[in-house]
Amino acid sequence: QVQLVESGGGLVQPGGSLTLSCAASGGDFSQTVMGWYRQAPGNPRELVATIAITTNYADSVKGRFTISRDNSKKTVTLQMNSLKREDTAVYYCAAIVAEGPDRKISYYWGQGTQVTVSS
Repeated sequence: QVQLVESGGGLVQPGGSLTLSCAASGGDFSQTVMGWYRQAPGNPRELVATIAITTNYADSVKGRFTISRDNSKKTVTLQMNSLKREDTAVYYCAAIVAEGPDRKISYYWGQGTQVTVSS
């Protein structure tokens, strides 16, 4: 079992920056793929970025967002720059874990943190 707690959301003006953090407990963090997803009202949850040994970003955030991790602290961070109104959403930290003898993929989610980009 993996537990995740996000922090750092809030209200920011267009063009501004925010940093989201996620603290993990349980599981083998250094071997876990970590990610950030977001969900805007009326929309499905969508991938923002993931990080294992390499990183992967949604096209909509490439060049603006940076995901990083600190395995010694069991944290993952999303640095968001040049924020746009369309980035407004609830942001969720995720741990993507292959479990069991058949290596079934399981997602563990944090509680979410609201990011609102508005003037």
